[in-house]
Amino acid sequence: MRLVAILGMFGLAGLLAVGPARAEDGQLALGQTILVPVYSHILVNNRDGKGDPGSLLLSSMLTVRNPNLKAGLSLKSVAYYSSEGKLLREFLTEPRAIPAMGATEFFIENRDREGGTGASFLIVWEAPQPVRPALAESVNAYFFGTQSLAFASPGRVVAQKDAKP
Repeated sequence: MRLVAILGMFGLAGLLAVGPARAEDGQLALGQTILVPVYSHILVNNRDGKGDPGSLLLSSMLTVRNPNLKAGLSLKSVAYYSSEGKLLREFLTEPRAIPAMGATEFFIENRDREGGTGASFLIVWEAPQPVRPALAESVNAYFFGTQSLAFASPGRVVAQKDAKP
């Protein structure tokens, strides 16, 4: 397990260096759709007698941040999809406002393995005026006794509503 912890430390440093979802520096937007990878479990260790690898259940926390000093933005949808592309859960029943410099989070428990190794969040946010884009990333973690593993998964913009020049 020591190897997993060491890999976790390197993975965290490597993934954090990539950075969360954003438009080009200084670019403003009226909204975006962001895909954030999330892992309900990861494959570890050796294959068993049936040829299946071991797995480690993880909890995952999605955070969406508003980097604007004065303007708010609104989350329209936060959907959780499985590896197979099946919608598992829509977290919002109505839009959720994120105030200037505010953040909100969503949580997947470690006993929830339904998402699989290729699960993802699809986030849709909008703003009434051009703003700096929201930042979104998930932190996936396992903590048990002296063993731990944590790594971040940055979001990627898949669609954008550009501000008019």
